[in-house]
Amino acid sequence: MNFVSLRFCAFFVAAVFVYYVLPRRARQPWLLACSCFFYMCWNPAYIVLILFSAFSTYLCGRALAVLGAPAAGNRGRRRAAMAVSLAANLGILFFFKYYNFFAQSANGLLAARGFPAVPLLGVLLPVGISFYTFQAIGYTVDVYRGSVSAEQRFWRYLLFISFFPQLVAGPIERSGNILPQLQLPARFSYERAKSGLVLMLWGYIQKMVVADRLALLADTVYAQGGALGGWATATATVLFCFELYCDFSSYTDIARGAARILGVELMENFRSPFLSQSVAEFWRNWHISLSSFFRDYLYIPLGGSRRGLARTCVNTMVVFLCSGLWHGAAWTFVAWGLLHGLYLVCGRLTLPLRKRLYTALRVPYGCLPARLWRTAWTFALVAFSMIFFRAGGMDAALSMVRSLLRPGAFPGREAVLAWGMDGPDLLLSAVCVAAVVLCDVLRRRWGSLSARLLQKPLAVQWAVLLAGVLTVAIFGMYGEGYVEKPFIYFQF
Repeated sequence: MNFVSLRFCAFFVAAVFVYYVLPRRARQPWLLACSCFFYMCWNPAYIVLILFSAFSTYLCGRALAVLGAPAAGNRGRRRAAMAVSLAANLGILFFFKYYNFFAQSANGLLAARGFPAVPLLGVLLPVGISFYTFQAIGYTVDVYRGSVSAEQRFWRYLLFISFFPQLVAGPIERSGNILPQLQLPARFSYERAKSGLVLMLWGYIQKMVVADRLALLADTVYAQGGALGGWATATATVLFCFELYCDFSSYTDIARGAARILGVELMENFRSPFLSQSVAEFWRNWHISLSSFFRDYLYIPLGGSRRGLARTCVNTMVVFLCSGLWHGAAWTFVAWGLLHGLYLVCGRLTLPLRKRLYTALRVPYGCLPARLWRTAWTFALVAFSMIFFRAGGMDAALSMVRSLLRPGAFPGREAVLAWGMDGPDLLLSAVCVAAVVLCDVLRRRWGSLSARLLQKPLAVQWAVLLAGVLTVAIFGMYGEGYVEKPFIYFQF
């Protein structure tokens, strides 16, 4: 059930209406029923996986609660309980997402040595499995560390794992944030509902007006694998960066808005990432729930930056190798992750040299030209890595990279129109990208734009909301003959 569908809109209106009509004690069971129904609309059989993930981590939490605080006599049993829970969740993730990838990679080596091939499995990747398994793993580790108490009621814990607004593509929430909110169902609030609707509307604008429009050119050029030339590759890659950003950010905003209407506040997942002045800052502002997950549950336990420069660099590469694999079971995602790890390692190693260079050139490190240069350079690095993220395979990605090295003369009008967009769509796409950048600049300066809007007079609020609805109605990608595009992160 895609967020960008009339079916979801009808489902959500019914879910909210019944939620606030029911007595407060019945609201959370109703939300759980809605969440299970929502997920079963994708594939009813895969609800078993969520139940398995939730039940295994719930039992682990209860076992840790029974064993009590760490002591000399129970540390082994506590570790065993957590290990079983982690193995169960990572096991189903490996089976459905990574088995065929590693089997295919192994088969190439086996065939070269005359050994029989490892059989492949005909299984589909369950929607959202990377998100809810990580959320369940985070709960297990938090209970083990003692940072949260084990949830006593299974149905409430299952709702935490399966809460439908963020079930399919995040944010990857922490139990310390969501479980306390689920214990006390909120009363209906007009102001909170209005704030949620503003967030949802902004999400629909990003998805239907911006992301799906930019996909026209990006999909066309990447389908040709570099054959359209370096200018086409560069343009498509830049537009894909904004397509991916608006596509994923739109899902997050719709999810956060829907959850807010239901009285649950989800974490922010993006903070103007393309205005970052370093790749490290980019990752503090991009997919925040995932980057903070890897920081807290992998990077810091590995030693973080506390064990010397060499160990810090190794830890960084391990984290981004895992991040690449989390995004997809393909060598292109491995390359994408390792490339970002390399960016961070090089950034850390060269920072003193770069600061000395600024001093030698007598350019203040914080002056506007220097900040603009760092922002542009960071975006260029991120955009280059996105070639591997978007390409259909390593051969296609390398072909796209080679095309950048021989751009040739800028193509004429007819050649540009062959990239997948006509003149009006190209112009509108440029306006959309400029609008996204402007909104991010204003967000950096003013904070939440939706909160700022809701402080304005009521007439201004409704005028802006009406303008947003008209923007979707006039410029949105939908209607007869248009094939609805799922959110990109659904595949992860």
